[in-house]
Amino acid sequence: MSTWLKNDHLGFEVLYVYRGVVRKYRLDFLVRLKNGDMLVLETKGQDTEQDRVKRRYLDEWTQAVNAHGGFGRWRWAVTHRPGEIRDVLMPQEEAGG
Repeated sequence: MSTWLKNDHLGFEVLYVYRGVVRKYRLDFLVRLKNGDMLVLETKGQDTEQDRVKRRYLDEWTQAVNAHGGFGRWRWAVTHRPGEIRDVLMPQEEAGG
């Protein structure tokens, strides 16, 4: 079973640069998968250029954290419809992450 929490007042943010301005990307949910991996889950209705930039920085952040090795394994996913959440979680849980 996974454990999840909404990223509200946790201070978990990824900094990114968009159009020359440093901004804060506050992701929607943090999910601890049953294998211990952490999943950063973002839910979106529409996808914008700024959203794609945010995900590039999130991908770099995830790679850096995983390369460090001291904070467990991290991954990220984006869903555009509520029904996709199960599709994102199930394969990762079944495959061990």
